[in-house]
Amino acid sequence: MTRKYFGTDGIRGTVGQAPITPDFVLRLAHAVGRVLKRTEAHPTVLIGKDTRISGYMLESALESGFNSAGVNVVLLGPLPTPGVAYLTRAQRASLGVVISASHNPFADNGIKFFSAQGTKLSDAWELAVEAALDDEPVWVDSANLGKTKRLDDAAGRYIEFCKSTFSNDLTLKGLKIVVDAANGAAYHIAPKVFHELGAEVVSIGCSPDGLNINQGVGATHPEALVQAVKTHQADFGVALDGDADRLQMVDAQGRLFNGDELLYLMADDRLGNDEVVPGVVGTLMTNMAVEVALKKRGVEFVRAKVGDRYVLEQLEQRGWLLGGEGSGHLLALDKHTTGDGLISALQVLQACVRSERTMSELLSQVALFPQVLINVRLQAGQDWQNNPKLQAATKEVQAQLGQTGRVLIRASGTEPLVRVMVEAQDEQVARELAEKIAETLKP
Repeated sequence: MTRKYFGTDGIRGTVGQAPITPDFVLRLAHAVGRVLKRTEAHPTVLIGKDTRISGYMLESALESGFNSAGVNVVLLGPLPTPGVAYLTRAQRASLGVVISASHNPFADNGIKFFSAQGTKLSDAWELAVEAALDDEPVWVDSANLGKTKRLDDAAGRYIEFCKSTFSNDLTLKGLKIVVDAANGAAYHIAPKVFHELGAEVVSIGCSPDGLNINQGVGATHPEALVQAVKTHQADFGVALDGDADRLQMVDAQGRLFNGDELLYLMADDRLGNDEVVPGVVGTLMTNMAVEVALKKRGVEFVRAKVGDRYVLEQLEQRGWLLGGEGSGHLLALDKHTTGDGLISALQVLQACVRSERTMSELLSQVALFPQVLINVRLQAGQDWQNNPKLQAATKEVQAQLGQTGRVLIRASGTEPLVRVMVEAQDEQVARELAEKIAETLKP
């Protein structure tokens, strides 16, 4: 069955347009509450949010919907998505709910859910909720309504959890770190985590006003971090996105490191610490240089579909711990059940402190291959998948590249486009070959 409301990461859209309206969100919470009560007499859910102005409205709607189904609510206030996942598990709650549209602009918002174990929920659970949305609401009587309370020290608990993932034998003393929280959910948390581990912290993107989340700052706009690191002559820069599950980092020279590089660095640190790393999961878009470098170290590398939930699926199937995407969604399943920008940053900093080497030095063996991406707009009814010219050109290009590059052709999930990506050790070669393939799609 296809899902009507749920996408790859919860339900998301523009505030005031279906489905991100107060009436729908109230019905959604009521439906989720009824699904929870099929297996639990007195469920409790935690609700956290980022700093968007619409969070107040949607929080109220969720609270009412859950209470009306006889579900108790604990409000966490502004808290990173991975912080909600952690507290759901730590508090033994039935469900965690996050009000956030991650790296999107403030006019968007969304609702996503975590299981009692702090993990993403299954497709079957989402389908059960969608089926319950079609049912008439069943309001419980007054004596059985849910109650709501606030967890006042939610931020403090999550700060301590983050710090616990950093080696007790190490410190950040002597380091100056610029922290950019994207004016999002970690604005009051990220600076404290690094400060309490000993660093001198310079904060940017930590003054939310409800409208400025992800606006010119954060992991999706790292140029602000690059400039701040240079201005303050800092040792490191850490940029999160609006809900703090995504990470980009900068070194003292102002060089930006993406998720692919940070993923390799995390694996390399474990290998250097005599830990077993049986394999790492990336995505179809992960730079080939990372795959080559890991295989040289004897580490198996597997590609999942684009999206952190697919990376997580592969990790769980294989019993591996490390995975991630170039966008900065990084997973270390022995540290947390979900992607966490703060914890990933601490893993990278731990590697640098332990080795007394910079990120550039630790990544000296990983020179990212140039990737050339060409978007080709499709005509109505155009069958690109069965295009013999495309198939022949793709086969020819892949044979020419051999083990020194790769071709990836995929449809856009949101527009009538085919994305042609060629990766090679030489950028000019990659561009010429990508154009050769793209030409076969043009009418």
